[in-house]
Amino acid sequence: MIPNQYVIFSVSELDKIDFSQVYETSAETVRTSVDNTLTFVKWTGDIPSCVQSLTTKGDVLTHEEILVILSTDEWTKPLPPRNE
Repeated sequence: MIPNQYVIFSVSELDKIDFSQVYETSAETVRTSVDNTLTFVKWTGDIPSCVQSLTTKGDVLTHEEILVILSTDEWTKPLPPRNE
């Protein structure tokens, strides 16, 4: 099985993504960082041409690497305290 790959990039470049080349379905449904400045896409196999052309992209990440990043405060809002 070919593993999924991921890349994080600026939301300002979402209009450059050809959603037929990645698993996400639209700019409206991608996950964004807490401050809404970053997002990511996922694919399998060779890096899609639309992703390759991004100027703000980071390194290509594995599933394990993206999970670590997405668990940080930059990507996950802390839960509000529970009222007991």
